[in-house]
Amino acid sequence: MSTNINAAPEFRIIGLPGIGMIEHGDDLVAVIGAALEHNAITLEHGDVVCIAQKIISKAEGCLVALNTIAPGEHAEELAAATYKDPRMVQLILDESSEVMRHKPHVLVVRHKLGFVGAHAGIDQSNVDHSDGEMALLLPKDPDGSAAALRQGLQERYNTRIGVVVTDSHNRAWRMGTIGSAIGCAGIQVLDDSRGGEDIYGRTLQATLISRADALAGAATLMMGETTEKMPVVILRGLPPQQTLSDDPTQTAQLINRPLAEDMFR
Repeated sequence: MSTNINAAPEFRIIGLPGIGMIEHGDDLVAVIGAALEHNAITLEHGDVVCIAQKIISKAEGCLVALNTIAPGEHAEELAAATYKDPRMVQLILDESSEVMRHKPHVLVVRHKLGFVGAHAGIDQSNVDHSDGEMALLLPKDPDGSAAALRQGLQERYNTRIGVVVTDSHNRAWRMGTIGSAIGCAGIQVLDDSRGGEDIYGRTLQATLISRADALAGAATLMMGETTEKMPVVILRGLPPQQTLSDDPTQTAQLINRPLAEDMFR
C-alpha cells in the first residue's frame, strides 16, 4: 500500500483510563505501564505523556494532615483577613517565598518553585478526608519527577518520548483555570522565534511560545478538573523534531518570568 505523502497532519489526545487511586510509594511507571497494556496502547516515538500533578504528589507522599500543623502569628493574621483555616494558611506560607496579594477567600503567593498562583497549589479536592482533614502539596521537584518518569517509560517501551507534569493555574485578568506545565523532561519547553521572520519577511521581535504550557492545556481538556479520573493523557502526532529535546536545561523552570522582568511587583 502506498503512503500518501500529502496527507494532512493529525494530532491526537489519547486518554488513559484505568489509573486507580494512587498511594504513597506507588511505582507510577508500573501503574502507567499496566494501564497502557490493559488498554492495548503502546508508547510511540514522539509521544508526550502528560501526568496530573496530583498522582505524583500522592505517590511521593506529599499529603499532609492539617492536625499536624501549628499556625504562627502571620498565618493567623492572614487567615482572619481571608476567612481561611489558619492551618491551611500556614501550609501555604511554608510552601511559598512571598505573599503577593490577598482578599477574602483568596491568597495569591509566589511558590518556592517560582510561579505565582493561588494557595501555593495546595489542594484538598479528590483527597480522602476520612481520618481528618488533609491537604495535598505540589511535588518538591516536578522537573525531577518528570525526568524519572521519562527515563522509566523510555526504558520500558524502548522509545523516545517527552513527559509533562500538569497542574491547574489561574491567570491574571482572565477567568477560569487552565492546564499548565510545572514539570518537564524531554521536550522543547520554550519555542524562541525572536530574530526569525514571519510569512511576509518581517523580523519577529517578541515571539516566545510556551510549548510546554500548550501541551499541558491540550492534555487538561481530556483530563478534566473534577471527577473524570483521567490523570494520564498521551499527546500524539506532533513533529518530534520540534517537540522533543534531550537538553537537560529544558525544564519548567524556564517558564517562570525572571523577577527583574516582573512589571507588577
